[in-house]
Amino acid sequence: MDPSRLVNNASGWTDKGAGDVHDVHSYPNPKCPPAEEKRACVLGEFGGLGLAVEGHMWKKENWGYKGMADADELTRTYEKLLRGVYDLKDSSGLCAAVYTQTTDCEVECNGLLTYDRLVKGDLARIAAANQGDFSKVPPPPVTKTVVPTSEETGLEWRYTTDKPADGWMRPGFDDSAWKKGPGGFGTKATPGAVVRTEWKTADLWLRRDMEVPDQKFTSLQFRVHHDEDVEIYVNGVLACKLKGFQSEYEERPMTPEGKAALKPGKNLIAVHCLQTMGGQYVDVGLVDVVPAKAK
Repeated sequence: MDPSRLVNNASGWTDKGAGDVHDVHSYPNPKCPPAEEKRACVLGEFGGLGLAVEGHMWKKENWGYKGMADADELTRTYEKLLRGVYDLKDSSGLCAAVYTQTTDCEVECNGLLTYDRLVKGDLARIAAANQGDFSKVPPPPVTKTVVPTSEETGLEWRYTTDKPADGWMRPGFDDSAWKKGPGGFGTKATPGAVVRTEWKTADLWLRRDMEVPDQKFTSLQFRVHHDEDVEIYVNGVLACKLKGFQSEYEERPMTPEGKAALKPGKNLIAVHCLQTMGGQYVDVGLVDVVPAKAK
């Protein structure tokens, strides 16, 4: 009706080949639709880095597509995503990208600003990344494997899909009736998954022994890929709790209580993963994260 305006026939998911724009959605990492002669390639939604800031939330309940531990992780991950956007601009002809989202919206805490408009991350670095300037990005940390995941080699776990008795995460619990299988666990259509044991139920419980060297570590963290909510225990103590999902392996911090429960030698790692919709996957290892020295 108005030929002066561009038409986006569908923002994500249901493109029918009409209009002036081919618009896709991708969480959290950016992607680009195939180049076309007569329509612009647009990333209509991406990101969704969730960080709830105490005292600046609409209400206590909150969610994000991908949970961030703190403002530093939010800033670093945002820079990584924006670098990917600019790479797609140069390599694939991406014409526009819309980050999700500018501000928190009630219980959705995916904003770069809180519900009451407090900037969450490093403003100067975020602004630079928006303009394609990544000179302010600090060098990435060095990760050293302490307990491997099953990315390269499938490690054996005890597992069950039936709700176990209380104390299932503690050393000494009798898991002899549980099945044995190599990690990771999930469905093969899940992005970034290395599935060696298929898991299709709503819940999965895992246990295995891990050997931790007797040495000094800089910053012990879990290397984890989860879809969706996951709880990780060390020797019966809750050491990490993550909501939502990830589409790749990433490092996530341990709780102080989890670090205190860890000891040199033999330790028990236990995992509970909850699935509600979409893909599903879980795999966990342990790494030491060493900050890189700036040049």
